[in-house]
Amino acid sequence: MSHFKLNLPTKYNASDVLFHNLEDRGNKVAIYFGDEVITYRQLIQTSCQVGHGLKALGIAPGSRIMMLLLDTPQFPATFFGAMRAGYIPIPTNTILPPSDYEYFLRDSQAKAVVVSSELYPKIEVVRDNCPELEHIIVVNGADVPHVHDWHTWLKAMATELDPVPTDKDDQAFWLYSSGSTGFPKGVVHRHSHIPYTIETYGKQVLGIREDDVTFSASKVFHAYGLGNNISFPYGVGASTVLYPGRPTPEAVFDQIDRFQPTLFFTAPTLYALMLAYVEGKDDKTLGRVRLCISAAEALSPEIYHQWVARFGVEILDGIGSTELLHIFLSNREGDVRPGSSGIAVPGYEAKIVDEAGNPVSVGEAGDLLIRGGSAAPFYWNRPEKTKHTMRGNWIFTGDRYYQDEAGYYFYEGRSDDMLKVSGQWVSPIEVENTLMEHTAVLECAVVAAKDTANLIKPKAFIILKEGYEGSADLAKELQAFVKAKIAPYKYPRQIVFVEDLPKTATGKIQRFRLRE
Repeated sequence: MSHFKLNLPTKYNASDVLFHNLEDRGNKVAIYFGDEVITYRQLIQTSCQVGHGLKALGIAPGSRIMMLLLDTPQFPATFFGAMRAGYIPIPTNTILPPSDYEYFLRDSQAKAVVVSSELYPKIEVVRDNCPELEHIIVVNGADVPHVHDWHTWLKAMATELDPVPTDKDDQAFWLYSSGSTGFPKGVVHRHSHIPYTIETYGKQVLGIREDDVTFSASKVFHAYGLGNNISFPYGVGASTVLYPGRPTPEAVFDQIDRFQPTLFFTAPTLYALMLAYVEGKDDKTLGRVRLCISAAEALSPEIYHQWVARFGVEILDGIGSTELLHIFLSNREGDVRPGSSGIAVPGYEAKIVDEAGNPVSVGEAGDLLIRGGSAAPFYWNRPEKTKHTMRGNWIFTGDRYYQDEAGYYFYEGRSDDMLKVSGQWVSPIEVENTLMEHTAVLECAVVAAKDTANLIKPKAFIILKEGYEGSADLAKELQAFVKAKIAPYKYPRQIVFVEDLPKTATGKIQRFRLRE
C-alpha cells in the first residue's frame, strides 16, 4: 500500500521544474549538446522568449502547440516556455509519416507547430489540410519560405516571464500514445504530474541528485525519455546529454565516452545491440555510469546477466506507460530480480485481476491495473477509449502480469498478445526469453499463428547474431532447445529468420504486424 503524497500549492505551473534552478544554479550546465554547453540561465531565458514569442503571435491561452523536435536544446525551451505562458505543448514522435502529423494537428486543433528544419518537409506536405494551424516555427528556418525562423522570431523577445497562474490540476501537456494498434490517442497530463514522477521514481528509485549527468538513448518526445532526460535532471538541477542522431551502439558509446553520464536509459533492443557491438572490443566501457535503466519492453534475464558480466553495472528494468507518464513498477539498485519488473514504485499501487475484475492469487496471471498521482484523467476526444482504460482511480494497462511469493511482478505480454495453445495460456515473453538464452539468437519475437490444422501455435521471428546462418537444422536445434527448457507445448512450431523486426519509436516490438 502506498501513502506517498505530493505537497504542491493549488496554483502551480509545471515550468517551475526548470525555473526553480535559476536562483542557485544559473551558471550550472543544464545541457551538453555536441560542442555546445547550455547553462540553466540560458535555457530558462530561451524558455521565457518562447513563451513571449507565442503570445506575440496572438495565440489564445490554453491553445495546443505541437512540437516536432529532435533531441536538441529547443525541445525543453519550447516545452517549458509554452507551459509557462499558459499553452499546452504536445511533443510528438519524430519518425512518423506525414499523415500522422496531419492527424495530430487536426485532432488537437493545434494553433502552432515548432519543428526542426530536418523534419519540416513532413509538415509542409500536410499544412494546407490543417485549418486550425496558423503558425509554423522552424528551427534554423531562415531559408524556408512561409514560416517563422526560430532565431529571428525570438531575437526581440524578453528573457523574463512570470508563469501564468495555472491550477496544479489544469491540463499542462499532451502526449500521443504510440498505441500498438489503431490511431494514437491524445493522453492528457496535468501540471502536477511531472513533479509527482520526479518525487517518486526520480528520487526514490533512481536516487537522482544534482551531480548526476543523464543520457537517454530513448528520445525525449516519448514519456520515458521525457522523464529520463528532461523532468528528472531538471527537477534536481542535474545535467543532461541531448543527442539528436540515431542511437546506434557506436554513437551511444561515443556520447558516453565524451560526456561521462552517470545515468543511462534505453530499451532492451539497444542493450542487446550494444553487447553485440562490444564483442572483442575490450576498450569499450561505460565510463562513470552508475546505473542503467530499461523500459518499453521486458528485459530478458540473459541480456541482464551478460551486461552485468561485461560492464559491472546493474540494469533496473521497469514498466511505465504514457498514461502514467513514467515507470510505476521497477527493480531497485542492489535488489534486481532478472526477468521481473520489480515492485511498485513509491506513490503507485498495483493489482492484478481476472476478466471479472477480481484479484488473482499469487503466481496466477491476470490484467495489471495501476493507480497513482500521475495518471492521465482522460484521452482527448476519445470517450470510449477513456472508459476502457480509466476505471475509477485505476488505469487498465493492457499488460498481463503475475506476482511471485516475494511480491515481484513478472511480465507475461500484452493482454492481446497472449496465446492459447492446446487449451493452455502461453506467454510470448517466456518463449522469447528462452530463445534469447541460445548463443545464436540476437533478438526475437513470438506471436500466435495458425498451423495446417487451423490451430493456434507459437511462431518465432528470429534475428541471428553475426556468424550464424539461418537453416532448417538451426530451426530444429532452437525448437529442441526451447522444449528442453520450458513446457514442451510452448515451443515455436514455425521459425522464421529475419533481418529486422517491426518496432515502435520506443523500441516495442509491433507483434500485430508480425501476426499480419
